[in-house]
Amino acid sequence: MNTEQEAELARRVEVHAALADPTRLRVVDLLGAGDAASSELSARLGTPSNLLAHHLKILEAAGVIRRRRSEGDGRRSYWRLVPDVAAAGAEPGIVAVPHLRTPARLVFVCTANTARSHLAAALWRQASRVPADSAGTHPAERIDRRAVAAARRHHLDLPDVRPQRVEDLAPALTEDDLVVTVCDRAHEELGDAAQLHWSVPDPVAAGGAAAFDRAHDEIAGRVRVLAGGLQ
Repeated sequence: MNTEQEAELARRVEVHAALADPTRLRVVDLLGAGDAASSELSARLGTPSNLLAHHLKILEAAGVIRRRRSEGDGRRSYWRLVPDVAAAGAEPGIVAVPHLRTPARLVFVCTANTARSHLAAALWRQASRVPADSAGTHPAERIDRRAVAAARRHHLDLPDVRPQRVEDLAPALTEDDLVVTVCDRAHEELGDAAQLHWSVPDPVAAGGAAAFDRAHDEIAGRVRVLAGGLQ
């Protein structure tokens, strides 16, 4: 066995060891469809924060999860599953994709409703027959032109509509809707009203076509996972 093969074997052992604990495996399963802060994971698992921190440290060291500082509350970080855990050394099927009840509608929410939420809704319409809408907590006057250009590059049907407030959705939000925040600030404003969170960096703040393409690609991957997990 050469040095490269030995390193890969050691990598696989590390990942499997990290997953060989019920709490850590539950953390990974919870992060299968969306991101979460440590406090949110602690509440969902009923695990004390100090014990959870220990488990998160092991998963992070093994490359199974990673964290990203919130663009809203800078004191908070969001944990996410590495996009392909199997590539990190785990065998396919070890991580369970959560199965969610099929909602009447998906509502993607960001702050201004100018880019990420519209891209997410457009991508969802390509992937599923479940209706999708988008809204903002503080909508701007119009969709960002760079988001429209990104949609064209990726052959997405993105209607040029006026951004709208979550409260102004028609029909109004009900318990049959699944709210997915694609913006840290929106997630922190909506709290428990958002069932899933995707911590996607703001392409408007970054600027440039590359930032919008990265946002598209990240959202597209998350849409595929969520569409596959709906019952």
